[in-house]
Amino acid sequence: MQQRVKKALIVLCGAAAAVSLGGMIALGTSKTASALPAYAQQTGKACGFCHQNPAGGGALKDAGKKFQANGHKL
Repeated sequence: MQQRVKKALIVLCGAAAAVSLGGMIALGTSKTASALPAYAQQTGKACGFCHQNPAGGGALKDAGKKFQANGHKL
């Protein structure tokens, strides 16, 4: 019985290590989203028109979500 518990513990620790390593790799290789000044130039609107942050990037306001859903066209 103890042998089974040891094997199960080893498998469980190995799986936890694999999931942890996969998470670290995913976080390390992910790209951050950023505003594109080209959209501001294209529309003539300030970045803050679409983004919560007036400098652009990050969360979108409703206007930004509509702009995105409309294929980046006003």
